[in-house]
Amino acid sequence: MKNCENFRYIEKHRPYRDLTFKFYSDGKLTIIDNGAEEVISPKDLSKGDSMDFYVRRRIDFIKNQLTVSKLKYA
Repeated sequence: MKNCENFRYIEKHRPYRDLTFKFYSDGKLTIIDNGAEEVISPKDLSKGDSMDFYVRRRIDFIKNQLTVSKLKYA
């Protein structure tokens, strides 16, 4: 069963995209540009606040997965 965490983010600088980040429990990631209704990759993010948001959420997600694994096998 795949669990999914969804986060919505609206860029503070141009191009002001409305993005949805979906982090799946198996490590998969989907980024949706809600305005254009298309899936984008992390390399398509601007180098500013949206990339920072993605990196911080990804790190939090990885830390949580490691904690769950550690508790499961401890």
